[in-house]
Formats: sequence, structure tokens, C-alpha cells
Amino acid sequence: QVQLVESGGGLVQAGGSLRLSCATSERTLSGYAVGWFRQAPGKGREFVAVINWSRGGTDYADSVKGRFTISGDNAKSTVYLQMNNLKPEDTAVYYCAAQIRGWLPIDKNDYDYWGQGTQVTVSS
Repeated sequence: QVQLVESGGGLVQAGGSLRLSCATSERTLSGYAVGWFRQAPGKGREFVAVINWSRGGTDYADSVKGRFTISGDNAKSTVYLQMNNLKPEDTAVYYCAAQIRGWLPIDKNDYDYWGQGTQVTVSS
């Protein structure tokens, strides 16, 4: 059972930055695709970004391209989401998720393991 723990959320003004962390219980990120999703009040959980450490590559939702960057530290088994130029519409609970089957999955139903989420609030 893979355990994921998010941190780094908070309240920030529009235009500001935050860095989210997703610490995994695994010794290495090898073999895993790790994604970030978000869910705003009254809305469904949507894809934000994904990274595949072993097979390489990243992918982003169009709404965050150029503003968010996903990266990983294999030695710490941690994945990060650097969020710059934040907008009020980025306000949501952000979740990290992991799965071992795919390359860069963007469908939340393809993920097996989820963290508990961290709140990000962007004020205007």
C-alpha cells in the first residue's frame, strides 16, 4: 500500500506562488506515475499535472501550462508542484495520486493511491 502525504498549501494573493509537496512511502519513485489533481467546491476532481520518473516525461492541464511545474526528488521519494502566478480560479483542494501501470495518465480513475489533500486558496 503506497501512502502519499501532501503539504505546502495555504492562502496566497493572486500573482503569488506556492510549492506543494507529495511525500511517498516508497523508497524510490521508479516505476510510478505521480499526478496532481484538484477539486474546487461543487466541482469534480480535475487533472493538473503528472510526472513519470522511470519512463520520463511530464504533462499538464492547459489551464496551468506555463505557470505550474511538476518535478521529483527520487532520493526523497517526493514530488513537487511549483505554482506561480496563481489565480483565484486555482483555489481548490489539491491531491497527489500514484499508479504503476501507465506512462502519463490524466484520468483520475487510472490512479490507485491518493493522498488526503491540501487546501490552496488564492485571494483576488
